[in-house]
Amino acid sequence: MDATQSLVAVAVVLSALNLALLGVLATVWLRNFRTFRNGQVLALLLFALLLAGENLAALGFHLGMGMLYADAATALLAAAALRGLQFVALCFLAWATLQ
Repeated sequence: MDATQSLVAVAVVLSALNLALLGVLATVWLRNFRTFRNGQVLALLLFALLLAGENLAALGFHLGMGMLYADAATALLAAAALRGLQFVALCFLAWATLQ
Protein backbone atom coordinates (compact mmCIF):
# COMPACT_ATOMS: atom_id res chain seq x y z
CA MET A 1 0.00 0.00 0.00
CA ASP A 2 1.50 3.33 -0.99
CA ALA A 3 1.26 6.62 0.92
CA THR A 4 -1.74 7.83 -1.06
CA GLN A 5 -3.74 4.69 -0.35
CA SER A 6 -2.75 4.88 3.32
CA LEU A 7 -3.99 8.46 3.59
CA VAL A 8 -7.28 7.54 1.93
CA ALA A 9 -7.66 4.62 4.35
CA VAL A 10 -6.97 6.90 7.33
CA ALA A 11 -9.53 9.44 6.10
CA VAL A 12 -12.14 6.71 5.55
CA VAL A 13 -11.61 5.20 9.00
CA LEU A 14 -11.78 8.61 10.68
CA SER A 15 -14.99 9.49 8.80
CA ALA A 16 -16.53 6.19 9.92
CA LEU A 17 -15.50 6.86 13.53
CA ASN A 18 -16.95 10.37 13.27
CA LEU A 19 -20.23 8.90 12.03
CA ALA A 20 -20.33 6.48 14.96
CA LEU A 21 -19.75 9.27 17.48
CA LEU A 22 -22.33 11.47 15.76
CA GLY A 23 -24.84 8.61 15.96
CA VAL A 24 -24.32 8.35 19.72
CA LEU A 25 -24.55 12.11 20.18
CA ALA A 26 -27.66 12.42 17.99
CA THR A 27 -29.36 9.66 19.99
CA VAL A 28 -28.64 11.39 23.30
CA TRP A 29 -29.68 14.79 21.98
CA LEU A 30 -32.88 13.41 20.44
CA ARG A 31 -33.81 11.82 23.75
CA ASN A 32 -33.04 15.08 25.57
CA PHE A 33 -35.03 17.12 23.06
CA ARG A 34 -38.05 14.86 23.48
CA THR A 35 -37.78 15.32 27.24
CA PHE A 36 -37.03 19.04 27.51
CA ARG A 37 -38.20 20.59 24.18
CA ASN A 38 -35.26 22.98 24.35
CA GLY A 39 -34.10 24.97 21.31
CA GLN A 40 -30.43 24.57 22.22
CA VAL A 41 -30.76 20.79 22.32
CA LEU A 42 -32.55 20.89 18.96
CA ALA A 43 -29.65 22.91 17.56
CA LEU A 44 -27.19 20.27 18.80
CA LEU A 45 -29.29 17.54 17.20
CA LEU A 46 -29.40 19.39 13.88
CA PHE A 47 -25.65 19.99 14.12
CA ALA A 48 -25.06 16.25 14.53
CA LEU A 49 -27.30 15.42 11.57
CA LEU A 50 -25.68 17.98 9.28
CA LEU A 51 -22.16 16.95 10.27
CA ALA A 52 -23.12 13.31 9.69
CA GLY A 53 -24.26 14.30 6.18
CA GLU A 54 -20.90 15.97 5.59
CA ASN A 55 -19.07 12.84 6.75
CA LEU A 56 -21.21 10.64 4.49
CA ALA A 57 -20.35 12.89 1.55
CA ALA A 58 -16.66 12.71 2.48
CA LEU A 59 -16.86 8.91 2.57
CA GLY A 60 -18.43 8.97 -0.88
CA PHE A 61 -15.65 11.15 -2.23
CA HIS A 62 -12.89 9.08 -0.64
CA LEU A 63 -14.33 5.73 -1.67
CA GLY A 64 -15.93 6.57 -5.01
CA MET A 65 -13.85 9.40 -6.35
CA GLY A 66 -10.38 8.72 -5.00
CA MET A 67 -8.95 9.67 -8.35
CA LEU A 68 -9.61 13.33 -7.50
CA TYR A 69 -6.72 13.12 -5.06
CA ALA A 70 -4.50 10.78 -7.07
CA ASP A 71 -1.83 13.38 -7.79
CA ALA A 72 -2.34 15.57 -4.75
CA ALA A 73 -0.70 14.03 -1.69
CA THR A 74 -0.89 17.40 0.08
CA ALA A 75 -4.65 17.56 -0.41
CA LEU A 76 -5.00 14.00 0.88
CA LEU A 77 -2.88 14.80 3.91
CA ALA A 78 -4.98 17.88 4.61
CA ALA A 79 -8.23 15.91 4.26
CA ALA A 80 -6.98 13.20 6.64
CA ALA A 81 -5.76 15.83 9.12
CA LEU A 82 -9.13 17.59 9.07
CA ARG A 83 -10.92 14.27 9.68
CA GLY A 84 -8.57 13.69 12.61
CA LEU A 85 -9.24 17.13 14.09
CA GLN A 86 -12.97 16.57 13.70
CA PHE A 87 -12.65 13.21 15.47
CA VAL A 88 -10.81 14.79 18.42
CA ALA A 89 -13.42 17.57 18.66
CA LEU A 90 -16.26 15.03 18.58
CA CYS A 91 -14.55 12.97 21.30
CA PHE A 92 -14.51 16.01 23.58
CA LEU A 93 -18.14 16.78 22.71
CA ALA A 94 -19.15 13.18 23.38
CA TRP A 95 -17.27 13.17 26.67
CA ALA A 96 -19.03 16.37 27.79
CA THR A 97 -22.45 15.14 26.61
CA LEU A 98 -22.23 11.72 28.22
CA GLN A 99 -21.15 13.03 31.65
